Amino acid sequence: MITTTGLTKVYRSGDREVTALDGVDLHVREGEVYGVIGQSGAGKSTLIRCLNLLERPSSGTVTVAGQDLTALAGNQKRAGAALRAARSHIGMVFQHFNLLSSRTVQDNVELPLEILKVDRRERARKALELLDLVGLADKAKAYPAQLSGGQKQRVGIARALAGDPKVLLSDEATSALDPETTRSILQLLRDLNQQLGLTVVLITHEMDVVKTICDSAALMKNGRVVEQGTVAELLATPGSELARELFPVGGEPSAEGRTVVDVTFHGDAATRPVISELSRTYNVDISILGAAMDTIGGKQIGRMRIELPGPFEENVVPIGFLREQGLQVDVADVADEPSQSPAPGASSQKEGAK
Repeated sequence: MITTTGLTKVYRSGDREVTALDGVDLHVREGEVYGVIGQSGAGKSTLIRCLNLLERPSSGTVTVAGQDLTALAGNQKRAGAALRAARSHIGMVFQHFNLLSSRTVQDNVELPLEILKVDRRERARKALELLDLVGLADKAKAYPAQLSGGQKQRVGIARALAGDPKVLLSDEATSALDPETTRSILQLLRDLNQQLGLTVVLITHEMDVVKTICDSAALMKNGRVVEQGTVAELLATPGSELARELFPVGGEPSAEGRTVVDVTFHGDAATRPVISELSRTYNVDISILGAAMDTIGGKQIGRMRIELPGPFEENVVPIGFLREQGLQVDVADVADEPSQSPAPGASSQKEGAK
């Protein structure tokens, strides 16, 4: 549904250049919720603004629903109408709502329809339908100042849906909201994704957002995508930074000369007593240094950091046992541990066990 190739954005100020995007290749499949995560300055917001050409890339291409938007932007004489038509299929939700305070909730939702020159009766019908969809049918005549933050964001989402978009872009849409309201907005976005078949791209700096709603994710640093893939693939990728951030387990070895292992559980293995089986089978004392488990996509996924007595060479067989059970095993702080290939479809700058 969305593909970027070699996407670059350079800002110039006098003699100084700042590269906000540095050759970004991204692929978002139709109908999925895709999270782009990174710290401030990573290039996330620039990326999302380039996806609908609010920012014109310095180079590279952006293709949405089979249409090359950058080609439209390059033809200045005829680009205006064609680019506006293409953008009508891309909805945008902003961090700070961007509602017009002098207009009612219904009028705010109608605004994009006015721009598209839809007649008054159809505008009203569509706006009321969308407000009902986002749970604000009773707030049509209210003004933004009378709404809570979560309600304002629901109005913003309804407005973004006014043009019947195929794609919904969300730029930090929940970062100004409290945790409970954030959960309700994320659930609304997931419901809309499923009910309307929307492809949703979320820009966020919060790992919980990725964990709660995303099918796939990309990690950005310094204007580059350093990891991307489905969440399940990333969790199964040795050395994945996103996997470690999604399920931080912490824990330090209790003494020198012991082997610390990070184990990722998913599928049937998440509910089996694999660690106790290992202890009984090989008569080995295992210390659990940390663990985390959650549900993603309706399936339990978890990570555990364990400590085995003795150096790595003495634990090759127990580690092999864990891998035979279908678990992802990363040996921490062992430089000569044999590397493994990442899961198909996932990419990472850090491959192999540490």
